[in-house]
This record gives sequence, C-alpha cells and structure tokens, in this order.
Amino acid sequence: MTESRLSSLLRSNGVRDFSFKRVPRDYYDTPIESRREILTAHSIDHICKSIVLVNTQAQASVTDCSDRNNSKYYVVVVQYTARFNAESVKKFLYSLNNGKIPKKKFNLRLAPEEVSLDLTGYEHNGVTCIGMKTSIPVILDEAIAKLEPDFFWLGGGETDLKLGIRTSEFINFVKPFVVDCSNN
Repeated sequence: MTESRLSSLLRSNGVRDFSFKRVPRDYYDTPIESRREILTAHSIDHICKSIVLVNTQAQASVTDCSDRNNSKYYVVVVQYTARFNAESVKKFLYSLNNGKIPKKKFNLRLAPEEVSLDLTGYEHNGVTCIGMKTSIPVILDEAIAKLEPDFFWLGGGETDLKLGIRTSEFINFVKPFVVDCSNN
C-alpha cells in the first residue's frame, strides 16, 4: 500500500528513476556493508536516513512548518556513514533569514519518536520525506548531492521498505535545501 501510494506520487511529479526494495526483518541488526549488499547500493555512502528535527528555541510564533526558512520542524537526509552537524544547519538557517532572527532562536534536536510519527505518518526506521502527512521543509546533506553515481537509498515509508532514487530527480521533486551538514 505505501509502495503504490509513493510510486504514484513520485511518477505524478516527474520522478522516473526510483525503486523500492523490501529488506529482511533483521536489516538494522546487520553491518552497513551487508545492508549495501541487500540494497545493491553502489557504496555504503549511498545509504541514507531521514531525521526529523525540532527547533526547540523557535520563537513562540513559530509553531508549524508554514515558513520553510523558519520552521518549527525540518527533515534532514544524511548518510549513515556521516555524523550530522546541527551547528551547520543552525548557521545556514541564520544566514537564510538574513540574520533577522537571533542565532539563539535556532536549536535543532532530534524530534521525539511520537512527534516524528505524528508529523510524517512514518514509524522509526521507515521515515521518508516523500508523501509525509505534514509538508516539512527538507534539508539534503550536500555530500549526498555529490555522490557518484547519483542514486541513493533512504527509508521508504515502512520499516522494511527502502527507496532508491536518482539524486537529481529527488532534488527536482522535493526541492530541499542542500546544505553541508555532516562531518564525514
């Protein structure tokens, strides 16, 4: 059901180069190299995850995702092999708002699981930024945009469903902010 819904959504938005793959129940208990083999990903760097973040210091007037430049929530897509750098995103958002919002009003933290589920409609390890319940602004780590070949894997909406997608088509459809936000 999720696969057909997301496939329709992707196709209707001009995305052609994508595929879904069911993974074994113990997928997350296996080493990343085994996951690469299961997905037939080009490298372990091509395996990514979507993380829902909450801005815990947002101004009182910022309660939702209506302003993508100053949202209460963001979804960040990063490589499993990278370490997410929240400070980079904070600096990016500060500059995006031309310094009109004090830096101390940006403090990005992992959203609680129940908040993530409520916003996205997807459970832990199944989160994808395609077809979320709420239109949350997406930040794509620049390292993913630079991958060769330009095809990466991320959650597919269910814990055992993964989505592989051409990076350029992902960017054209999702329109993420592309930000250097990891330490590789």
